[in-house]
Amino acid sequence: MSSRPLGGERVAALRAAPLTYEEVGGTSRSVLPPGYHVVEGSRTVVGRGFDEAAALLMTWQVPVRAGLRVAPSAPRVALDEVVEMRLGLGPLAVRIPCRVVAVVDEPDRVGFAYGTLPGHPECGEELFLLERGAQGEPVFTIRAFSRPGTVLTKVGGPAARWFQRLMTRRYLCALDAAS
Repeated sequence: MSSRPLGGERVAALRAAPLTYEEVGGTSRSVLPPGYHVVEGSRTVVGRGFDEAAALLMTWQVPVRAGLRVAPSAPRVALDEVVEMRLGLGPLAVRIPCRVVAVVDEPDRVGFAYGTLPGHPECGEELFLLERGAQGEPVFTIRAFSRPGTVLTKVGGPAARWFQRLMTRRYLCALDAAS
């Protein structure tokens, strides 16, 4: 798939849009907000060092390598930047608009969380966190809480949850050297 910049009018519209959930920053808390479906996963990045994996993470490469078309407002992840991802082709593509609500930039921890905007199939937040493990290896964690945000995901029920777990697995493998 690909990454291309998001156009100016669309950036302005997404930046002005309200988040579709109230618990902003919830993925960084020890207990996730009640009333949401939770997805969590973690794995050691294969064949890539921490700094290289961090550079990929912070330039939107996780969703690109997971198979989404990605249009960010800036080439690097930063607080309040917006991104519109798409899954599928043409008029049948599902739009996935998000705003970055938190950024982690520490020597041994790098990542970000984004929240859902109107039009996203889900309502909630997702954290992408890369940490330096005990032996220096990069460990990638994804933590999300969500509930259906459109008729498609409400009607989809178990299929929508299955697809969310599938995408989480794809995200977790996206920083591997073989990706």
